[in-house]
Amino acid sequence: MAFPPRPQFPRGNFNPRFRKEQQQEHRTNHMIRVPQVRLVGENVEVGVYSIQDALKFANEQGLDLVEISPNADPPVCKIIDYNKFLYEKKKKEKEMKANSKVSEVKEIRFTPNTDEHDFNFKAKHAEDFLKDGNKVKAYVQFKGRAIMFKERGELLLLKFAERLADTGSPEGMPKLEGKRMMIIFAPKSQKKKK
Repeated sequence: MAFPPRPQFPRGNFNPRFRKEQQQEHRTNHMIRVPQVRLVGENVEVGVYSIQDALKFANEQGLDLVEISPNADPPVCKIIDYNKFLYEKKKKEKEMKANSKVSEVKEIRFTPNTDEHDFNFKAKHAEDFLKDGNKVKAYVQFKGRAIMFKERGELLLLKFAERLADTGSPEGMPKLEGKRMMIIFAPKSQKKKK
């Protein structure tokens, strides 16, 4: 049985330099293929230079010529240490990500017959979640015939809302969905005491 011929790929795709060009976010040094660039930055007089002069300045300083704004006419380039530039950029992105904390919805589950000790234990956890800026979804799970005691579940959730009054506020009254009665609490904005 004869196999179909293998497709031929252009050799350029396997050239490591070609692959590096595809991965980089900015064009640097010899990847910049325009006759003139506008140079900005430290240790250089701002102005329009030929690409050869710009590369010469970068080499003299032992730094990279990096294309900052490719769509400008002529493209804007800066003479910097590219690896240091990428490192600083990653560091800033990481800090911004750390500062923008995403709030989660934490769940607390009860049964209609939850005893006092369990109730206090779960309420303490809910207070901690709310202090951390997360929402809390508390629900009473009814199994089998326990659905007959819905009032018990509602009273339990209202007691829970009373307990969390200092740290969170309910987004509505307890509501029954299927075999679950639930209520959601949002954290109260914490005003710093002076």
